[in-house]
Amino acid sequence: MRAFIFPGQGSQAVGMGAALAEASAVAREVFEEVDEAIGQHLFRLMREGAAEELTLTENAQPAIMANAIATLRVLEREGGVPLAEKVAFVAGHSLGEYSALCAAGALDLATTARLLKLRGQAMQSAVPVGVGGMAALLGATLDQAQAVAAAAAEGEVCAVANDNAEGQVVLSGHAAAIERAIGLCREFGVKKGTALPVSAPFHCPLMAPAAEAMAAALEGARIVAPFVPVFANVTAAPVSDPTEIRARLVEQVTGMVRWRESLLAMEAAGIEQFVEFGAKVLSPMVKRTVKAEPVSVVTMADIEGLARSL
Repeated sequence: MRAFIFPGQGSQAVGMGAALAEASAVAREVFEEVDEAIGQHLFRLMREGAAEELTLTENAQPAIMANAIATLRVLEREGGVPLAEKVAFVAGHSLGEYSALCAAGALDLATTARLLKLRGQAMQSAVPVGVGGMAALLGATLDQAQAVAAAAAEGEVCAVANDNAEGQVVLSGHAAAIERAIGLCREFGVKKGTALPVSAPFHCPLMAPAAEAMAAALEGARIVAPFVPVFANVTAAPVSDPTEIRARLVEQVTGMVRWRESLLAMEAAGIEQFVEFGAKVLSPMVKRTVKAEPVSVVTMADIEGLARSL
């Protein structure tokens, strides 16, 4: 059994999707549809940069999704590998959950692109630049990270944002609290705390205004039952009911991404292979957390190799 997984923010890079679009009309169609949906030359930005513009949350989120879905669509349509017949679950890290829902037919591509554009804008505007921050705690267990966050808060927000993999947990909150958390790492037996170069404190209570904006947007979005179950970040459990999908996506804006738990739950359900689309950022997390095989699919050669193996 296998699961298809989709990356989150940080996996963007100038040039992404360019070689795929040159090689495949199917990929070009995806990029054109996303451009049209959000009224922006996003693929030109993906192809040519500038890097700082692509890194803006409102651009990075739909760009990463578009690249992952283009890769998947080429596999399905040119490789003759229908997702519904080949996977037991889909899942995505943070914004990747939207890609997973699109892959599984719960959201159409245009709706997914519009929702992610709005999500990026809402998350960026929820907290003024400089007020919030995030830090990666290396060598930390979830319990250790929670203890560091509680000690560092001092009346401010400091919370676990991502439980990514064994020994890799991310904190989010007020900038001063995050600085205190980095300074407390050794005291709590954590190997190292490193500030992350992010523009906002994602997946913590400071994102409440963005959650409200997404609740309104999702209320008007057409969501149908996916044809394979989608693992929700905030519950580390599969969801199929459209009403529950909406609720989980709203909770996800302020809630913890339970990625490590999701991987363990999928492995416990029989998953032996995790296939990541469009990047190579989740595969190392898979390797650190479960015994199942990680596979990254980025290039046409990767797609062709996977199609042969399936």
